[in-house]
Amino acid sequence: MASFTIGDTDFLLDGRPHRVLAGAIHYFRVHPDHWADRIRKARLMGLNTIETYVAWNAHEPQRGEWDASGANDLGRFLDLIAAEGMHAIVRPGPYICAEWHNGGMPVWLTSTPGIRLRTADPVYMAEVTTYLRRVYEIVVPRQIDRGGNVILVQIENEYGAYGSDKDYLRELVEVTRAAGVTVALTTVDQPVDDHLDHGSIDGLHSTGSFGSRVSERLATLREHQRTGPLMCSEFWDGWFDWWGGVHHTTSADAAASELDALLAAGASVNVYMFHGGTNFGLTNGANDKGRYLPIVTSYDYDAPLDEAGEPTEKFWALRDVIAKYADVPAEVPVRGSAAPTFEVALRSHGEWLPAAAAASGHDQPPTFDALAQPSGVIVYETDLPVDAFGGRPTAVLAFGDVRDRAWVSVDGEPVGTLSRTLHERVIPVPAGRRLRVVVEEQGRVNYASRIGELKGLIGGATLGGEPLTGWSAQPVNLAAVAGIVASGVDAEDASAIAPAGAVALSATFDLEAPADLFLDTTAWGKGFAFVNGFFLGRYWRSGAQRTLYVPAPVTRTTGNTVVVLELEQVEAPFARFAGGLDLGQTEE
Repeated sequence: MASFTIGDTDFLLDGRPHRVLAGAIHYFRVHPDHWADRIRKARLMGLNTIETYVAWNAHEPQRGEWDASGANDLGRFLDLIAAEGMHAIVRPGPYICAEWHNGGMPVWLTSTPGIRLRTADPVYMAEVTTYLRRVYEIVVPRQIDRGGNVILVQIENEYGAYGSDKDYLRELVEVTRAAGVTVALTTVDQPVDDHLDHGSIDGLHSTGSFGSRVSERLATLREHQRTGPLMCSEFWDGWFDWWGGVHHTTSADAAASELDALLAAGASVNVYMFHGGTNFGLTNGANDKGRYLPIVTSYDYDAPLDEAGEPTEKFWALRDVIAKYADVPAEVPVRGSAAPTFEVALRSHGEWLPAAAAASGHDQPPTFDALAQPSGVIVYETDLPVDAFGGRPTAVLAFGDVRDRAWVSVDGEPVGTLSRTLHERVIPVPAGRRLRVVVEEQGRVNYASRIGELKGLIGGATLGGEPLTGWSAQPVNLAAVAGIVASGVDAEDASAIAPAGAVALSATFDLEAPADLFLDTTAWGKGFAFVNGFFLGRYWRSGAQRTLYVPAPVTRTTGNTVVVLELEQVEAPFARFAGGLDLGQTEE
């Protein structure tokens, strides 16, 4: 059996100094049929290790319903890494950040009354223990000292930026060791003194997360990790995007220069990200540091491999740097063929949002959490009391908070929208009989104290200053709706019209062969898109992102179906497929 340990100055592979050259690939952001391709390209850039988070909420979206198959098959992913002759680093959290929905924590967990997240709270730790044991059932037999390829396991994630509960960290270590994990355990924090102080304990090897000022950051890390190898286990080579912003890019030359400095100092590295992938479905997270900013569907990250798995300028720049310090394969990736470009007319299926239940009896609008709806859309309705208007044509409708975007209508006529990003929670509404408020949860915060916050219409509602009660609420299963739409029931030709409001649209198309596609959404407003039942994710004219990536494995030669669930306004009822990624305007 091989061994991997931490020596006085170096990582030791079978007793000999070894530098970890890792790259991050999150298996849950990549179609499983593409895993082997992305892993192989990492090796061809000169990397010897693949790092991945484990997203708890991907594996257990409902309490007790554990899934480690298909797109969640962590074991298969680790085995494919081993088949490429590479090592693996596993970071199971339970909190992962990663610009991922709720920081990777299931909504059923974070909405548990009274729970104290990321602490030694017994209620929290009981669930975490069950989760980690399930992950380690997969990881333990694949450790390097058991004939596998897993060389490191991380405890928590950037914990020093959140808390300082040392008992919590000790309990995580105890659970990890009791489950049979024998490889070295690490922590990661930004190289700031209090973060490093709070985020680790004796027996855990501290690593850093940064993308610049290498000498300064390594010096700070060394003050806290006195012995053993230095490692930047998140070398930020790009950045993420949010709706309403620009597509973030970083200089390939600058990234290469920083990596060169890191390797010249003798440090090990994990390139974050090597390949970012996609926030398929409703898996994107959000940030809120005074302004709520939901993350876009693409997680391209301006990484060495782009969202579609193609090498970028940064791939070649980092490869050249690595070649100065390690052997790099002579083989290079072959660029894929151009994607087919075409357009097809969309058929209209009419309104896709259901009516809320006629009798519900909620005094206040129930939260997404109370209705066990982790994300997506809920339709709220209530009757408008006549006396609230006092003979005036309008009255002010107000909510404590809107999380995250709401479309307001009265008697079927649109009134306006409320945006959490713009801090909007008040709107005048005309006198009428029936109020409808459609709320989209746009992504749960993945960082800091807002993790686990409630979603929906928060803090009650007033009309004309008086409490507005008697609410009904209907959660919407978007995938189920898309399935009904795809069946083609009651479809009509929409090629000559531009539908408004919550309209469902679909089209069918054929291909010469299955292929990666890039669905152009610039002529649509805001909504959700599917191809052959695969939930591509959200789109929004707000940008920056303008295409949705369609992985080739979800396509077929004949009878492909695209379904669009629009919430606002379609400018042109066509599905257009572009020749490549368009992630929007950059800052340059």
